[in-house]
Amino acid sequence: MPVSDDSAAASGWKGFWNPGGWWKAVLITVVYAAMYQGIGWVNATLFSGVVDEKNLFGDPTSVLIGVALPILVAGGLTLLFVWSVGWLPTIFARQPIAGRPWMWIAVVLVLIPIVIRLVATNWSAYSMQVVLAVLLLGLCIGFAEELITRGIGVNLLRRGGYSERVVMLLSSLLFALLHSTNIITGQSPLLVLITVVYTFGFGAMMYLSMRVTGSLVWAMLLHAATDPTTILATGGIDSTGGAAGDAGLLTIASLFNYAYILLALIAIFLVKGRVGSSRVRRASDRSGGDRE
Repeated sequence: MPVSDDSAAASGWKGFWNPGGWWKAVLITVVYAAMYQGIGWVNATLFSGVVDEKNLFGDPTSVLIGVALPILVAGGLTLLFVWSVGWLPTIFARQPIAGRPWMWIAVVLVLIPIVIRLVATNWSAYSMQVVLAVLLLGLCIGFAEELITRGIGVNLLRRGGYSERVVMLLSSLLFALLHSTNIITGQSPLLVLITVVYTFGFGAMMYLSMRVTGSLVWAMLLHAATDPTTILATGGIDSTGGAAGDAGLLTIASLFNYAYILLALIAIFLVKGRVGSSRVRRASDRSGGDRE
């Protein structure tokens, strides 16, 4: 039976991505970063009269339109890509390799500063509408950034046959690469460098959390709780604003950033195992994904 042009195109598209590989993981991350920056520019142009750039967290409209909308659109397009290659069942299924008990340390290290920041936040500085908008922003960030790095990135690396040690290392570096684009927005090179180092450590925590909980969804939720509590406690994004909360507690919470980096370095030597491309494909078959 002859193959239709549409079927051939779909087969070629999926056939390109299914074998995986590190350079494809880099490619899709760079495309996502460029897409997000482009969406942000268009968004800022279209809604320049609606968003208060000088006080993004002063009203819910600025939060939702100015910050959350570009991330939501980028996340939606990323989800569309996952659907187009037939990886939805694979990425959101239980992890094909079990975590180890020591990996729960990563979950604890992420949860403790979240609680500290909740206590430290100057809640009187925000309206309930702004708080809810920031929480929604956190969900958008957690979903989009985890989907592109721990979802697509990890899947591509596993399909490429890399060991889990390499998967953790490279997916964390990809997560850090995403945040290196902050330099385009005018941040100082030093602040961008600090952010990149921190996000590498935090990315490793998300990988370990995904492994030990067995699901990408839990990493998304942990990430979704980290960003909004940081924003509300400090009063800004990657900076401290006028609505910042208790300085002493925030200092304690910030110390966990060093713990992330330290555990990430230790984990490089502790993480073992290999899923391998064939096992990823079999898992995809069992969960209803594409057969290769």
